[in-house]
Amino acid sequence: MNPSPFLGVFLHSVGGFAAGSFYIPFRKVRQWAWESYWLIQGVLAWMIMPWAIAWLTTPHLLTVLSSSPPSSVWLAFLFGALWGIGGLTFGLSMRYLGMSLGYAMALGFCAVFGTIIPPIFEGRFMQMIATNSGRTVMLGVIVCLVGIAVCGLAGIHKERELSDAEKRSIIQEFDLTKGFLVATFAGVMSACMAFGLAVGAPIAHMALKTGADGVYQNNSVFVPIMAGGFLTNLIWCAILNIKNRSAGDYITGSGGQLASNYFFAGLAGVIWYGQFFFYGMGTTKLGRYNFSSWSIHMAFIIVFSNLWGLFFHEWKGVKPVTKRLVWAGIGVLIFSTIVIGFGNFLAA
Repeated sequence: MNPSPFLGVFLHSVGGFAAGSFYIPFRKVRQWAWESYWLIQGVLAWMIMPWAIAWLTTPHLLTVLSSSPPSSVWLAFLFGALWGIGGLTFGLSMRYLGMSLGYAMALGFCAVFGTIIPPIFEGRFMQMIATNSGRTVMLGVIVCLVGIAVCGLAGIHKERELSDAEKRSIIQEFDLTKGFLVATFAGVMSACMAFGLAVGAPIAHMALKTGADGVYQNNSVFVPIMAGGFLTNLIWCAILNIKNRSAGDYITGSGGQLASNYFFAGLAGVIWYGQFFFYGMGTTKLGRYNFSSWSIHMAFIIVFSNLWGLFFHEWKGVKPVTKRLVWAGIGVLIFSTIVIGFGNFLAA
């Protein structure tokens, strides 16, 4: 498949929009504990959608999975389970920090580990930075980190400027310390998605051999990765359902309220999976340095999550300089995707 870096960047922007928007339907869920609506979205996001999309885009899907090296399938599942822990705690970071700051902090760590470690693990990092295109890509990654840092700085300013009452009037469970710890852990663990795709490459190659379109080759890899992620989330949400006595959420209440909660939690899951559908396609377009997809993806998620945060007045009451920091961070992140895309263009 011929690389098309800027098309790849565009596809990542669509995926980033989906990832930065999936939490919005949760605002319509009423009288359910967090673990209840998180599990319902997970059923759609990590089980139904990956299988449905892979089935539609991968000829002989079951043959692909059964004929791929067992080690690739199980390692993809394992990294998916580890990534699932990150996704689980990522959801908690939204509760404690809000969309703007929660995304910026969690995805900052995720961008670093998910982008840098795969080429180091594969032994091609030094070879990459010996070329102009490789150095340009790494420059874009650095610019991305600067943009994330600016967004994080805006969050620190927000913490200093607002009283506890003001912060909780916008984000009911706001807790900077708890949120920072959770977001850090979530970011590190969420980077396992990039590792899962790397070890699952033989599955994608098998999909190509059976007739899958190159742009859809990663859809089959997402099946074991997402299954691993679902397992860890299922276990934890079930534990919380028992501990918090919230298991009755799924069946109690009026029919209209239940239907609404199931619909909006499920809608969040469908939107959530959209990020990886487009991420998988975008990765195939970036050519030699497809590992840089992770930085581009993270950058766009932070861009759109901050825009939603501004739309939902999460920055209400802060000083103008703090809002300018948010916009500056968004601008730097967008610029970083252009630099990374240009580096991939040079390599192509």
